[in-house]
Amino acid sequence: MHRRALLAAPILLPALLPSGAGAQGFAERPVTLVTGYAPGGSTDIAARLLADRLPAHLGAGTRVVVENRPGASGAVASEWLRRQPADGFTIMVVETGSHAIAPNAMIGWNRYDPVADFTHLGVIGIPPLILIVNNDFPGRTAQEVVAALRRAPPDSLTYATSGVGGVLHFASEILGQHLGTRFVHVPYRSGAQMLQAIHTGEAQFGIAALASANAMVKEGLVRGIAVTGQRRFPTYPDTPTLAESGVPNFDFDTWFALVGPPGMPEPVAGAINRALVAALAEDPLRDRLMAAGHDAFRGPNGLPEARAFMVSEVAKYREVVARTGIRLSP
Repeated sequence: MHRRALLAAPILLPALLPSGAGAQGFAERPVTLVTGYAPGGSTDIAARLLADRLPAHLGAGTRVVVENRPGASGAVASEWLRRQPADGFTIMVVETGSHAIAPNAMIGWNRYDPVADFTHLGVIGIPPLILIVNNDFPGRTAQEVVAALRRAPPDSLTYATSGVGGVLHFASEILGQHLGTRFVHVPYRSGAQMLQAIHTGEAQFGIAALASANAMVKEGLVRGIAVTGQRRFPTYPDTPTLAESGVPNFDFDTWFALVGPPGMPEPVAGAINRALVAALAEDPLRDRLMAAGHDAFRGPNGLPEARAFMVSEVAKYREVVARTGIRLSP
């Protein structure tokens, strides 16, 4: 795990912060925290947990409200955000799909530049994904399920995702490539719809965000088979990794980050960054994120590091797309 980064408490400069905020921070009007997905999914969960704690670190009277702008796996909201005023009152939780995978893997992509078109305010977390299957899917152990997927004739099984071009779409295509077969993609409009489709058997399986799948897995409505990261997740100690389950070298985490429109003044961006870092250092928030299937980021997380992280992730997925040859059709 990354070491925890504790930055100094925010020093709010009245002349440089949003108009009217003064020494009280962002009290002029509510700060809108946008997500590119429908309520109930992993991005929405992270946003709402953050919205609960950011005000305590942004100054007296601050309110943070979550606004869902779903569409095109986060691209609709991201494209909208980059045209908003850079005053700190509109920020967004983004993730791997909208800001690293789609810009590299989507055919005909030209909506925005994930580096140049945003102010990068900090990394929120790097949780794993989880392979889930319908309760009637053959095999009980992770190894048996993986073997059944590997034996499946091309295009004989369907997998669900929360949308075209996102991290779940890409991860599932990589899984098919690792297993030497091909599956049929059935995209839905949200993580909740995706999970319901797997529960009812409209789709046989899917790779889901752990935060989205957490409740249905624990209730036994779908089966959580294996996580996609390098190690088992603390709240799922009995769930193996895919690498342990017969898919060697499969290591695929996702990440969540906080961004704003381009050109945010450093004092404003810095205040939001320090508030994020302070909130993520709180044990109660870290525990709530972990229980929900998120893993709070622990590494150096200032403004330069946040931008460098995005640059690195975009480059990483450019290389993955080139190596695998996977391209996603809109």
